[in-house]
Order: sequence, then C-alpha cells, then structure tokens
Amino acid sequence: MSTSGTLPDHAWIAARIPHQGSMCLLDAVLQWDAGHIVCRASSHTRADHPLRAHGSLGMANGIEYAAQAMAVHGALLAGSDRAPAAGFLASVRDVQWHAPRLDTLPPELHVLAQRLSGDGNTLLYSFRLEAAGATVLSGRASVMLDASLA
Repeated sequence: MSTSGTLPDHAWIAARIPHQGSMCLLDAVLQWDAGHIVCRASSHTRADHPLRAHGSLGMANGIEYAAQAMAVHGALLAGSDRAPAAGFLASVRDVQWHAPRLDTLPPELHVLAQRLSGDGNTLLYSFRLEAAGATVLSGRASVMLDASLA
C-alpha cells in the first residue's frame, strides 16, 4: 500500500481525470497500491452539486464517484505527470445500494475500488462507497480504455 510521502489531493486528481470544476468529485486519495484505491469525498454535501436533480442527489450517482476513483487509480498506476488515456465506463453489474440518497449521508464518504482483472483495453473493478463505516453502495464496473479497438 502506498501511504508514504504525499498522497494525491484534489488538485492532483483534477489534473489527471477528464472531469473538471465541480464535476471532479473526489477530495483526496487515502491509500492505494497496484490492486486497489481508497479515496475521500465530501462533495455529496454541496447544495450546488452538478448531479443534483429535483433538490436531491440519488444514490445511483455514487457510481460516478466510483468511476472517478478508478480513473485516479489508473493515473497513479501510469506514474506520469500527465493525464492517462481516457477510459469509458462500459457496464456496471450487481449494483446494490443501502440508502436512497447520497446527500443525506455523513459529510465524509470513502470510495473504494479494487481492480479484479484487466488487459490492455478492458478493466474490471469492484467498488463500494462507505459512510460512517457502513457500505451504502457496491457493485462491479468494466472500463474500456480505448473505444476505437472495440
């Protein structure tokens, strides 16, 4: 687990994922290694959250938090100061949520993603979001790294 030195913060993350401004949802990386990443997020509490609809932030939006954690994991594994090639969320499976909304959860979320398998073009991750130590969302996601090869 890489916890030595300075771990990536919001500015580092924003420089390496395609989502900018208020759509960069993660605050920081708490820990990571070749197989997994744990990030912290508090953006779900913002009244001006870009994914809010009809005054609330539904739990399904947690999938975007997980996707961003996967992108950050890819950037860390790439080991470069530039953004890695864009990935695209190809599918999500076995998604389960245990709360109806993100915006009513405690102010700190932990976003965990574990790389299960992958090749040069496709990756499979499991993910979960935790609030106050309890899982509020979990599932699996496949990511396509180069859509032109499909």
